[in-house]
Amino acid sequence: MTSPALQQYLQHLQQSSPTKTNIRLDAQGQALGRYFHSTLTSTFQAIRAHQDQRVVAYDGYVRSYAEDGEGLNIWKLLETHANDDESVELDRLCRILHTINFYQQASAAAPEADLFLTIHTRLLAAVEGNHGAAFRRILHLLELPQDHIVLQLPHIIPNQRWMLQHVADGYRRNGFKIGVHANDILQALELLAKVRPDAIKMDVRQIITRDADRKPTQHESLRTLIKHANQIGSRLIFKRIETEQQLDSLTQLLEDVSDLVPDSRNETYFLQGFLLDTPKAVLAATKDIARAA
Repeated sequence: MTSPALQQYLQHLQQSSPTKTNIRLDAQGQALGRYFHSTLTSTFQAIRAHQDQRVVAYDGYVRSYAEDGEGLNIWKLLETHANDDESVELDRLCRILHTINFYQQASAAAPEADLFLTIHTRLLAAVEGNHGAAFRRILHLLELPQDHIVLQLPHIIPNQRWMLQHVADGYRRNGFKIGVHANDILQALELLAKVRPDAIKMDVRQIITRDADRKPTQHESLRTLIKHANQIGSRLIFKRIETEQQLDSLTQLLEDVSDLVPDSRNETYFLQGFLLDTPKAVLAATKDIARAA
């Protein structure tokens, strides 16, 4: 059932003058945001369980608005021309857009799915104080389920580690799930120990390898990662899966290590990438697999 408070807000947007708010609705009810001279909206890429490839979550991305729904990814262009305050404004606008556009559809298409929202690098340093409090209040006013929101923090360099943990603690105190990105298995293990995220994303290209000399070490490291992730209940998401060969190699690698890790055949591994789903304004059907050509 759609939130009555969200429906009331959507009606307010339909009746408001576009010049009086930076959020409006198009003729199909899709939420659009105004930033500088650009019109922005949301697309969503599915995150799927490895075993049966059903949809368990969606990742929100900002796009320029186009009537056919196929806008451009212009985040980096906009952020390049923005100062810190403007970047914070852009980041918050995108989170609100994604939340509105997701929960307009989720009650019918994906009632139990999580929504992953990206916190961008400049926001870590630009925002001070009680991280996540403002967004928590918005969700409360719209009567939306905060426990299905995963705020995913950006890649970091070593001297930013304290900042990442500080921000993660702030979001967690405000009731949000935390997601992180790892450059490799060693960094993933470090993040699991220090941040204890609810989800951790890794580039599949950093996991699979054709180098026979590296495979024993890779297998042992992955077994350790899976074991630690299971212990704290963190989901491992393998992203940027773009070819059948990558998916097959990952599946074989996971099968090789699964028998040696207790409980690793449960819902531990998740998949994301253009092979399975391209980002779309409309949520993917939970049982469909829309493989890109």
